[in-house]
Amino acid sequence: MKNILYFAFAFLCLISCQEKSTSEISPSVSQNSEETKATQLLSKYTPFKLEADLSHLSENQKKIVSKLIDASKIMDGLFWKQAYGDKDALMNKIEDADLKKFTNINYGPYDRLDGNKPFIEGVKEKPLGANFYPADMTKEEFEAAEIEDKTGLYSMIRRDKDGKLYSIPYHEYFKDEVTKVSKILKECAELTDNYNFKNYLNKRSEAILNDEYRISDMAWLEMKDNMIDVVIGPIENYEDQLYGYRTAYEGYVLIKDMEWSKRLSKYAQFLPALQKGLPVPEKYKKEEPGNDTDLNAYDVVYYAGDCNAGSKTIAINLPNDIKVQLSKGTRRLQLKNAMRAKFDKILEPIADELIDGAQRKHVTFDAFFANTMFHEVAHGLGIKNTINDKGAVSIALKEHYSALEEGKADMLGLYMIKQLHSDGEIDGDLMDYYVTFMAGIFRSVRFGASSAHGKANMIRFNYFEKMNAFTKNEETGKYTVNFDNFEKAMNALSREILMLQGDGDYDGVDKLVKEKGIIKGALQADLDMLAEKGIPVDVIFEQGKSVLGL
Repeated sequence: MKNILYFAFAFLCLISCQEKSTSEISPSVSQNSEETKATQLLSKYTPFKLEADLSHLSENQKKIVSKLIDASKIMDGLFWKQAYGDKDALMNKIEDADLKKFTNINYGPYDRLDGNKPFIEGVKEKPLGANFYPADMTKEEFEAAEIEDKTGLYSMIRRDKDGKLYSIPYHEYFKDEVTKVSKILKECAELTDNYNFKNYLNKRSEAILNDEYRISDMAWLEMKDNMIDVVIGPIENYEDQLYGYRTAYEGYVLIKDMEWSKRLSKYAQFLPALQKGLPVPEKYKKEEPGNDTDLNAYDVVYYAGDCNAGSKTIAINLPNDIKVQLSKGTRRLQLKNAMRAKFDKILEPIADELIDGAQRKHVTFDAFFANTMFHEVAHGLGIKNTINDKGAVSIALKEHYSALEEGKADMLGLYMIKQLHSDGEIDGDLMDYYVTFMAGIFRSVRFGASSAHGKANMIRFNYFEKMNAFTKNEETGKYTVNFDNFEKAMNALSREILMLQGDGDYDGVDKLVKEKGIIKGALQADLDMLAEKGIPVDVIFEQGKSVLGL
């Protein structure tokens, strides 16, 4: 994809039965006082229909898509239980249709675009550990407890009859649901003639029954020519904001754009050289990216669970297993129809309001696609294990890991663009990428402090402001990127993040988040203005079999 501008233009983008919910409503919901507020809250989102051309698929392939949507719907229910608890008990207490719809968007009574603030009267603050841990559990209690699989990715923490903490594996806790999912995946495997896709579906159906995902992750990376794909299971750890240990269930059903994927595939080969050129001492870049990393483009036709909660994902970098990454690499999935929706409906209106007229022309979909793509690629750069025997970076940095990792990917994505542009591998004006990135900060910071991406953008805005990477015209209220200072800030923040990760410096990251992971007055005024102008914060999807004609 040397001519990325041309190509971008070409595609016009349980809880246990003994327990109650961690955040159950105590009084009944006051409908009159909530109705108007709910309508206002819903205005944060704009609808978008998830359509895709399925005409090139065989009848069996269409059946697979239909079944994968069924499996993803089960993921949706599992995520509700992890994020909140008893969905039905909550929904049955809400009468207003708008309030019920907003609750469903957020998978609970907490506004994910407003720091998880409760939006229903009588609901207490959301526990940082969501429903992965007992709501009354303290950090001190957890850290002092002797628990099997204490920091595990795939277990719930509960209390026994004596109040003692213990862990229970997902495949036992959610046995009925995962058994159904496993059966559906096996049925899909029987319908496909693609050997590698069949192998992945069979391995994933086994993994979801025993929480051993590494073999299926390896099998997923071996798929190259399948037109249908599915990302399904407990994957990301964003929902566990207490420690960042436990993963949440989600599902994506995807239709692969074979032509686009072929065009994007060349960029993976540059990772080793780019790793060597990172602006940090050698010990912070001693790891080598996996040699089987690839890039692919998709139309996503169904979101479920974690990826569908609050702000919607537009690109994916998986698997998260460090051992898989270091031995096999990762796959980066660009969700081009969802990406197009966010650019047209959100980023362009933001740029009209906040980017200086002289630089407005530099906000392009081409650059937005590239920035998003290289963000995902950049997750593969840097270091996964600390250099001082503190273990994996993700364990050392605990709840701050996700925000810092997203910040790293943003910075190193720009670093990659600059280097590849210098080498003639990417065409166009660098200012397109920088100004579009600047406009993107305003888009992503609106996701709020409960989002790793939102917090990463708060840190970056404040860091860049201090280094004069941009200037705000106080008369017009619009921003101009200062090219040289922007690059200096990009390199400086990249270096700081990479060293914090390599050192496993929890205290240093905690300080960075507290000092810069906040929205100050001037920025808040800008965000308030965008809300007053009616610019949505994110999209909600009209999706499913009926939309696809299945």
